[in-house]
Amino acid sequence: MSNTLFEFKNNEKNEVTRMDIKFLYISNAKYEDDWHSTMHTHSFTELFYVVHGSGSFKIEQSQFTVRENDLVIINPHVAHTECSKDSNPLEYIVIGLDGLSLMIEDSDEDSKSLRPYSLYNYTKYRHEVLSYMNNLLYEVEQKDKYYEAICQSLLEALIFNVKRRTTSNLILSPTKEINRECASIKNYIDVHYSSDLNLDYLASVTHMNKYYLIHVFKKFMGTSPIDYLIEKRIAVSKTLLETTACSMEQISDIVGFSSQSYFNQTFKKRVGMSPTKYRNQYSSKKR
Repeated sequence: MSNTLFEFKNNEKNEVTRMDIKFLYISNAKYEDDWHSTMHTHSFTELFYVVHGSGSFKIEQSQFTVRENDLVIINPHVAHTECSKDSNPLEYIVIGLDGLSLMIEDSDEDSKSLRPYSLYNYTKYRHEVLSYMNNLLYEVEQKDKYYEAICQSLLEALIFNVKRRTTSNLILSPTKEINRECASIKNYIDVHYSSDLNLDYLASVTHMNKYYLIHVFKKFMGTSPIDYLIEKRIAVSKTLLETTACSMEQISDIVGFSSQSYFNQTFKKRVGMSPTKYRNQYSSKKR
């Protein structure tokens, strides 16, 4: 007779062992002709796993390709949408969960920031990720006794597996009130970017101390409120350059720059070329 004993030792005292998260939903979908992609936000975190097919994701001002076995983690209050390639339509599983944000720890000492999204490919660990997700789908569909508790446990196991298999320093961070404060600032800038905004004004409309506002926003967005404002204006100006015949003066005024010369200077610094050159290059690519 042989007997093998595997003893459980709690050696991970500095790690999170339980998570205060809530499983919201899971969906198994295929991108088809009747699906219309629009930018939207959630107040919770989403995990988007590509089971088959390929396409693209647009998140805030970023756009990138996704393919089979990619996992996209989208943090709360981040505008996003997905698009599919007609020849190889996306099939995916989406999980919504509340109470958790996924942070990236930078290499500089203890610097941490809440990125809008993270992207990982799990080709090597596809069987692990899909085993948790397929079991979640089964439990939600069957709704057998204790299914809610089982779903909660499966979700926690999935999150820890994601943390285990990522090459970057992924940190599990509770979604706190401070995140909602940051979201309110970001949402205000997203709507009022064309107005004459400055730190004093943002502090007054959000009822926050100016220096606390800068600290909160930079910690969770990885950039300052004013830098985010400028990037937002540049992103909108790119769209106007690509899709309209508006003059540089008109675009400068629409997106909120104080003068055309300041618009030209800022655009060239951020994009690496003048607005006129950007429009010409985009036009030549379309031909």
